[in-house]
Amino acid sequence: MSNRMLRMFVLVLVWVGVSLGGFCDATRAKADEPLSYDVVVYGSTSAGVIAAVQASRENRSVILVHPYRHIGGLTSSGLGNTDHGRKGTIGGLSREFYKRVRDYYRVPERWRQQTRESYFGRYLQRDDDLQWAFEPHVAEEIYRDWLEERHVPILKARLDRTEGKGVQMRDQRIRAIVMESGQVIRGSMFIDATYEGDLMAAAGVSYFVGREGNDRYGETYNGIQTARTEHHVFTVDGRMGIPPRPLPPEARVDPYVVAGDPSSGLLPGINPDAGGQDGEADHRVQSYCYRLCLTDDPENMVPFAPPEGYDPLDYELLFRMFEAGEPRIPWLPGHMPNRKTDTNNRWAVSMNLIGGSGEYPEASYERRREIEKEHEHWQRGLMWTLANHPRVPEHVRNEVSRWGYAADEFVDNDHWPFMIYIRVARRMVSDYVMTEHDCQLRRIASDSVGMGSYTMDSHNVQRYVTPEGYVQNEGNIERPAAGPYSISYRTIIPARGEAENLLVTCAVSASHIAYGSIRMEPVFMILGQSAASAAAIALEDDVSVQDVDYDKLHQRLVEDGQVLSLTLGISISELEGIVVDHSQAETQGEWMFGNVIKPFVARGYLHDDDSSKGQLAVRFTTDLPRPGRYEVRVSYSAHANRASNVPVAIQTERGLVTAMVDQRQTAPIDELWISLGTFPFDRQAQIEITNTDTNGHVIVDAVQFIPVDD
Repeated sequence: MSNRMLRMFVLVLVWVGVSLGGFCDATRAKADEPLSYDVVVYGSTSAGVIAAVQASRENRSVILVHPYRHIGGLTSSGLGNTDHGRKGTIGGLSREFYKRVRDYYRVPERWRQQTRESYFGRYLQRDDDLQWAFEPHVAEEIYRDWLEERHVPILKARLDRTEGKGVQMRDQRIRAIVMESGQVIRGSMFIDATYEGDLMAAAGVSYFVGREGNDRYGETYNGIQTARTEHHVFTVDGRMGIPPRPLPPEARVDPYVVAGDPSSGLLPGINPDAGGQDGEADHRVQSYCYRLCLTDDPENMVPFAPPEGYDPLDYELLFRMFEAGEPRIPWLPGHMPNRKTDTNNRWAVSMNLIGGSGEYPEASYERRREIEKEHEHWQRGLMWTLANHPRVPEHVRNEVSRWGYAADEFVDNDHWPFMIYIRVARRMVSDYVMTEHDCQLRRIASDSVGMGSYTMDSHNVQRYVTPEGYVQNEGNIERPAAGPYSISYRTIIPARGEAENLLVTCAVSASHIAYGSIRMEPVFMILGQSAASAAAIALEDDVSVQDVDYDKLHQRLVEDGQVLSLTLGISISELEGIVVDHSQAETQGEWMFGNVIKPFVARGYLHDDDSSKGQLAVRFTTDLPRPGRYEVRVSYSAHANRASNVPVAIQTERGLVTAMVDQRQTAPIDELWISLGTFPFDRQAQIEITNTDTNGHVIVDAVQFIPVDD
């Protein structure tokens, strides 16, 4: 037997063993014998594993109910090129996971297809104590070892989603959940760690599927977005940015089966129009794909092959895209150890089956499996087409044909990832909904249980025929977060009056576009740990999750290494008087966020980008501890490109007072503040800063009120 065959035989045995279940008698429980635990974690995603580990560390009896094919969710199913945002925001057990990855790859024998030195030289910094890229089977091995260390039992079972059967509730509390097998699992606290939010939905918790309209939460990037869709669209100039409107004739891609003949019908997956006006709500969700683990090592490669029922018509848009002049290979192969990839979607026609995911969130298990097979059929056919079809440019075929599926990954699933990339499904609607205002630091949650920092990222949602008669993609939005932002505890618990002993780690309360930033695996792990800690406190204090003492939770999370806030500038707690940051103010118009030029208060400041003059305003309103006279100061960071005539209006007890601030000059108080004078106020003060008729960039940071003794 060759070394390769021996290695494959061992891997098959390992994967079969892994797929058969857990570590204790829970996996062998009889359906007529109810199980009972302090904490029941439903969903074996990365968040679910971490939640179970943390509950065990809290000395609570816990079970991980495992409805998927393998442990670890997307982290062990191909998404090994971690989207982490700001590394400094990742703490606790999430950070521990990436340390364990680094430790795993310190062993020389684990580098089979390349040397450790060659990988570190190109893709990893030697002085980093974490490792963000890893092979799929390594992630699952780490998770399983971790669960075994903590003696966490695993039950491989799926929730009975038949209406009225899967969840037993009384007095707004889940008493037990019921599996398809009839197995009953009782618990004091439940954690829904599924991507789909299946337990949450079955418990009657409020949720939303699709894209809210911009008017719902006062956002800009929600709803239908034809004008703002800027990446991964049909264009031939190769640039990233908003394509020409309309595209030049040579770049247009015809949407009809017979080019130029509308009577022939539309090609598969194309809608006749966008379905509404920009900013309007719809129930579409961003597209899914499988994150493919490929290799260019001939000794560890399974060649691409067309799927059964392959039809070239499915790829007609791909051919027309190339024929319109697109020169790029439509994939994004992130490099993993041992000459493997985490291959993602890129450009107009690629890995995503655009429009194919809409039914998935609410679909039955059977229909979800059909949708998964549709995506697999698309991507298997795509890879073979890119490597072999004569209508694909030769340089693309030459490159793609060097690759194949990694033979030592997903060995019990024909080398195909176990789980589709569910980028979004249901999202809870709780008492706090994360929105773009949080991501852009216009609002800061006071009850942080973790931080996000990744770009507000939505993949394309649909394909449609433009008014000019060609096909275009819609829905891809990539807007950077203004900086690390806090995720509210209220986003992982149901609204008050709904399930009192349920926490949610993945299907959290967020708008479509804000969820696009939150939905990263390190963040899900962070929220899994926070959910388990909150569940433990709720049990200790015999209260609902809605009544958990946040100060107590905050202290515990910090003690466990969680990162709950980052102050880049001067902390408000260090300043005298009453300080109101811009994040606590009311904004009018679309301000930009900045934190490049210091000093500033808290995490940064707003600026108008020297545009939209007369359309932007920020209103600071605060209650004062007593009536009287207060010195009013405003903060800004000076620069030569600033406006010298920034108007400030102060609403005093005696009427409106106006002032003008020259932001080109260094602020006279600590290079941060300028005093506008002393004014009488009643119990409330209001300051408004606008960019009306200004002659440069307008900065809005914070306002300070210092009481003056008469």
